[in-house]
Amino acid sequence: QVQLVESGGGLVQAGGSLRLSCAASGRSTFSIYTMGWYRQAPGKQRELVAAISNLGSTNYADSVTGRFTISKDNAKNTMYLQMTSLKLEDTAVYYCNADLGPLVTLPRYYWGQGTQVTVSS
Repeated sequence: QVQLVESGGGLVQAGGSLRLSCAASGRSTFSIYTMGWYRQAPGKQRELVAAISNLGSTNYADSVTGRFTISKDNAKNTMYLQMTSLKLEDTAVYYCNADLGPLVTLPRYYWGQGTQVTVSS
């Protein structure tokens, strides 16, 4: 079992910055196959924002490339999402996800409870 707890959300003006954190327990972030940040805006489907593999490779949604940076600190068992140049359309609930990979027995995926990010004009 993996428990994920997000923090760092809040209200920020457009153009501002926020850093989200996802603290993991039950399994080392070093061993988690892929961790990612997803978001869901009202009336929209949940979408991938950024992901980082156990080897440190990253990928980003086109809408956040160049503005958001995903990272993790295995010593702290925590993943981060540094968000800069925030836009109104970044407003959403942000969720942390852990994918234990294809070789583990179910359950494979875990989610945090979400943290609200609201960008105001």
